[in-house]
Amino acid sequence: MTAADASSAPPFNAMLSRLYFIRFAFALVWAVALFPSSKHTGGPLSVLLVIYPLVDAAAVLWQLRAQGRTPGSGAAERINVVVSVLVAIALGWASSVSIADALAVWGVWAAASGITQLVTAVLRRSSGGQVPQILSGGISTLAGVSFLLQASKSPHDMSAVGGYAILGGIFFLISGLRLRSLVQRAAA
Repeated sequence: MTAADASSAPPFNAMLSRLYFIRFAFALVWAVALFPSSKHTGGPLSVLLVIYPLVDAAAVLWQLRAQGRTPGSGAAERINVVVSVLVAIALGWASSVSIADALAVWGVWAAASGITQLVTAVLRRSSGGQVPQILSGGISTLAGVSFLLQASKSPHDMSAVGGYAILGGIFFLISGLRLRSLVQRAAA
């Protein structure tokens, strides 16, 4: 990315950097809250599992409405929002039935959102800081398949989902730091 490319997108990159830092902090707090309730259906587990995709949908909506965003249709992002809301509903139901059902729903969502994250990051790569998001999308897709396989073995806890959230948060942190660096260089 050249300095001219970076200077054409600083407001969006600055906003995206802040959003990524927020998503990192949320993932850590959420995972810490999940671990104690990861073995019990209903109650706190259900609330936590519903909140995560809703926060994801809100963050993607924020990106879609951001001023100065990279031109494009945003179709993958819009699909991600719809899927995340539907998943929140499905997780609310599944987490009250069994850990295996909740893990299966989470797996489908992780794989689907990983694919959309990967597509969005590839399309946005010219704005910089997207390599960690590309890696995260690929890992999310693979993790989703892994969660589906785990769900078929009657698991007794969802703690792996907390680790998944932390890893995703780390990728958001790396992207946020990279974008902040690009914005600072463009402003210099």
